[in-house]
Amino acid sequence: MSQPSRPPAAVENGTDPVNERAAGPVADPTRFVLIETSHPGNVGATARAMKVMGFKDLVLVRPRFSDVLSQEETVAMASGAADILARARIVDRLEDALEGCTMVCATAMTPRDFGPPTRAPRELFQELSSTEEGRRHRVALVFGSERYGMSNEDVYRAHAVLSIPTHPVYGSLNLAQAVQLLAYDWRQALGGYEVAARTADPNLADAQSVQGLLRHLEGSLVRLGYLDPASPKKLMPRLNQLFNRAALTQEEVHILRGIARAIDKQSDQVAAAASAADGRPD
Repeated sequence: MSQPSRPPAAVENGTDPVNERAAGPVADPTRFVLIETSHPGNVGATARAMKVMGFKDLVLVRPRFSDVLSQEETVAMASGAADILARARIVDRLEDALEGCTMVCATAMTPRDFGPPTRAPRELFQELSSTEEGRRHRVALVFGSERYGMSNEDVYRAHAVLSIPTHPVYGSLNLAQAVQLLAYDWRQALGGYEVAARTADPNLADAQSVQGLLRHLEGSLVRLGYLDPASPKKLMPRLNQLFNRAALTQEEVHILRGIARAIDKQSDQVAAAASAADGRPD
């Protein structure tokens, strides 16, 4: 078996990423494998795609550049996922990259005439995540080179082939884009992450401020000629409800009162101009 190589930054803060990875297969049950990757940027973008979906285990098989994990373009495209690059390994053979994996998923645009079944990613991922047996698998997602994809020999090692549904006329995905799509679908099947709720603004406007705003707006709309004080109907109560739903902040109240003051100023200028015109002799 070939000896895996790692970038110089493989040990950080006194911990060995290899031991960390080996100790946590349950927390990170997925390995991403890139075969003969040509462009350093795709390695970096893959690391970023993995990290945002909570995956850590990256293995490269015979990349074009032996120092790809530390190249400037790789690190730049990783954009905050340097820890994924630090943990990553480089091996000579696909079988070494797949060591310990019990469900190997190849990726391909078109089905092979012979070999493992071709599946839609979401369909297969739901099957794997919905059974106890499926959840016990250590999954490997394997991606071929940018130019040629995966060889038939490599595909035949897989338990399934994943084909991402795309437009029938043009379905060619960039390598890192394909990684991101599969990482997202697999994370969703595993339970996904919650969308972060907006935290309550500590400076929400109180009821007194909102009522002051409403009185100011009412006067401004009357001066503008938009609101008839003799027949106001339900405009102001509706605005009151609108502001309540919007949960205005104190700053937003100040903005709206500034708009009302601008209306007042414009109304005064129009009225003054009209009064001056009326006072001129014919």
